[in-house]
Amino acid sequence: MSLPVFLFDAPIPSDGTQVELTGPEARHAVTVTRLRVGERIMLVDGRGTTAEVLVTAVSGKDRLVGDVEKRTQVPQPTPQAIVVQALPKSERSELAVDLATQAGADVIVPWQASRCVAKWQGAKREKGVAKWRAMAVSAAKQSRRSWVPEVRDVQDTAGIVALIREIVADGGLALLLHEDAAASFSSIDFSTCPQVLFVIGPEGGLAPDEVAEFTHAGARAVLLGPEVLRTASAAMVALAALGVCSGRW
Repeated sequence: MSLPVFLFDAPIPSDGTQVELTGPEARHAVTVTRLRVGERIMLVDGRGTTAEVLVTAVSGKDRLVGDVEKRTQVPQPTPQAIVVQALPKSERSELAVDLATQAGADVIVPWQASRCVAKWQGAKREKGVAKWRAMAVSAAKQSRRSWVPEVRDVQDTAGIVALIREIVADGGLALLLHEDAAASFSSIDFSTCPQVLFVIGPEGGLAPDEVAEFTHAGARAVLLGPEVLRTASAAMVALAALGVCSGRW
């Protein structure tokens, strides 16, 4: 049986040393999971370090102490996978982050595309980003990831154009998932690519002017498959295909 995973927001100590888990993560471990002395857990710092820990003490509702038995450093997968996700409708917004995190996204960038039904402005913008970051942490723990995806601030189309130019200038690939693309996903060579950026459009699809701006900046339109995917699930399918085609998996 897999060990329960908890996020440790500090450097994880070396083997044979004691570690103390407090705050919300410890509260969940003690009051929800009901861990007891003698059981084992997995700590992750979200930056590649994991540790198997033997629980030696539990006190109150939010304190757990254990001994680090095996600390491991997991390298970040290559190529780095960046998902530019157009804001889905409210009921699918966090689902998109959940699925992309499960499939291995390293960076998730919320994008206010022209055809997005959702409009993140003011306090709604801050609240939306906070929800996405919380979902990325939750999904990373659930899928036992040692790396928690970075969720960046919301970008407009100009911000995405700048990001595409940066990725391409560094030798990476920027791919637009587009149903009218002539090139297939399987035709792309990922062998020497350090980064891959996927642009996921909204339910209404990418606007022609967005496609023009992105391709002018160096992005390439590709066809992922014969089916037209929902915006919330498209990143997961693209990341799965990347995992197989690039050797990330």
